[in-house]
Amino acid sequence: MLDATKTFRRAAVIGSGFGGLALAIRLQAAGIATTVFEQRDKPGGRAYVYKDAGFTFDGGPTVITDPTCLEEVFAAAGRKLSDYVDLMPVSPFYRLIWSDGRQFDYVNDQAALDAQIAAFDPADVEGYRRFFAYSKAVFEEGYLKLGAVPFLNFSDMMKAGPQLMKLQAWRSVYSMVASFIRDEHLREAFSFHSLLVGGNPFSTSSIYALIHALERKWGVFFPRGGTGALVNGMVKLFTDLGGEIRLSTAVDEILVEQERAKAVRLKSGETIAFDLVASNADVVHTYARLMRNSARGRAEGAKLARKRHSMSLFVVYFGANRTWDHLQHHTVLFGPRYRGLVDEIFKGPGLAEDFSLYLHAPTVSDPSLAPPGSTAFYVLSPVPHLGKADIDWEVEGPKYRDRILAHLEARLLPGLRESLVTTRILTPFGFRDELSAHHGSAFSVEPILTQSAWFRPHNRDDKIANLYFAGAGTHPGAGVPGVVGSAKATAGLILADLGVTGAARA
Repeated sequence: MLDATKTFRRAAVIGSGFGGLALAIRLQAAGIATTVFEQRDKPGGRAYVYKDAGFTFDGGPTVITDPTCLEEVFAAAGRKLSDYVDLMPVSPFYRLIWSDGRQFDYVNDQAALDAQIAAFDPADVEGYRRFFAYSKAVFEEGYLKLGAVPFLNFSDMMKAGPQLMKLQAWRSVYSMVASFIRDEHLREAFSFHSLLVGGNPFSTSSIYALIHALERKWGVFFPRGGTGALVNGMVKLFTDLGGEIRLSTAVDEILVEQERAKAVRLKSGETIAFDLVASNADVVHTYARLMRNSARGRAEGAKLARKRHSMSLFVVYFGANRTWDHLQHHTVLFGPRYRGLVDEIFKGPGLAEDFSLYLHAPTVSDPSLAPPGSTAFYVLSPVPHLGKADIDWEVEGPKYRDRILAHLEARLLPGLRESLVTTRILTPFGFRDELSAHHGSAFSVEPILTQSAWFRPHNRDDKIANLYFAGAGTHPGAGVPGVVGSAKATAGLILADLGVTGAARA
């Protein structure tokens, strides 16, 4: 812990993803002079925004759930989220389409869900209700109770253990879904969510089934103006509070002396002293690269590099000069295989011939993100990270893009390729080189049971008392609610270490 007899009032936050921004806002609101360093020319981290030919493309997260976690961040600063960002509800949450042509609209309406489930298998209506009850139970325990609680000691894990065991946390998401639901289509419909946080449905702890209850409780939202509008709202709040954000400013090293983070040195050579340092950057990158000259950094970096890391993503951003009446905001296109494809995504050693795709069409909700009469998209395909598949994405990327666009045209978007105005791709090389992600992983450390809670990189370093973490690589994990929850947990630790009490810690 920090020396409570000394006043610390200057903090560095490395990285401006949702976790970094949420942490910076909480610290600045508590009276700690906070500087955010972002190596790219825009804030947002994975939520970077691309603009081209009149189209606006959200680089990363597009599914916003649990608006209350965002409202809490603004409330900690005495402000209202609605004064900065307009969150629009999206319905259906997702349209799911299988290769055999069957379709399921995942909506927050029990009668509508029951009718659709009955069309697949009438017996699964009751099975779904029992699954939903289970999902609500793990949501209560795993998200509401533990989502923003830092697990710094094994005793913390032991306290939570009995309830987690009662909820059969050792089982996989798919296994738990399958214990309630018979139809394979529906098993896929209610187990794919773990992929949204980098988890394999066949190995990720069943605790992650809580995502279903989370979505049913609050819904799915999209910020007017795109996810980038939420990033900008958070940046504005931070700077309104007096915080400083330095863009195009890469941190080269966290300087450690006598087991304390003393300063950050920028790639420009400038060195700035801080009382505490928090990293929203990739955890392996933080230890192995930014702390390369400390024994702690080298040892922990090597240890974390050996952990299982989430898959990567291949993303195509594209704009078309037409619209399609049948489009939904979020569409999942399942391929002909599920388990086999997921195995290849997480284990490699190459690129599968088939794929399952998530298609984002934000102009369904907000036409301002494209020129009149046009449609903005991105489509992502989960792919192995670079440690599992030695793929030359410079060569294979354009080929894979063309295969995906042809597939979309054949299955969902007739006339797509002749209407294209602009395309851009993000490959695992981009996750590695632009986002400093180990192996190009899109979601950091894989969320299996033995890499969750206490077993995950901690929100405060075990040896360096003034070094903290926020983001996908620490507890509780990836996804917007996850990284915002990590910021809450980490801010609580920092303010407790500083002896700060009161509303700022809410």
